[in-house]
Amino acid sequence: MSADGSPGYYVPSSMMNQTRRGRSQSEARLKKLIEYNMRLREALDLNRIRVSDASRSLVQYVQSTRDPLVPSVWGPLDKREDPFAPQSSGCGDGCTLL
Repeated sequence: MSADGSPGYYVPSSMMNQTRRGRSQSEARLKKLIEYNMRLREALDLNRIRVSDASRSLVQYVQSTRDPLVPSVWGPLDKREDPFAPQSSGCGDGCTLL
């Protein structure tokens, strides 16, 4: 092969274009495979926990965290603790801003 990339013997230009096109397609496929391999390696490095540990942690959180949207389980909330209760303006019930 010569320095300019030609094979050193006569090759019709249409065949040369097909060779270059095939090489660029192969290079594109190789690039995609390398990128896919890198993503797989990154996924392999992720910290993982067992499903049983995750579900145990979730159950423990749900049982220990009070949910204002489920009063049948936790009982009614005090208005000061209810994040969905209307907030008072701090000046009593009779204040009106004009």
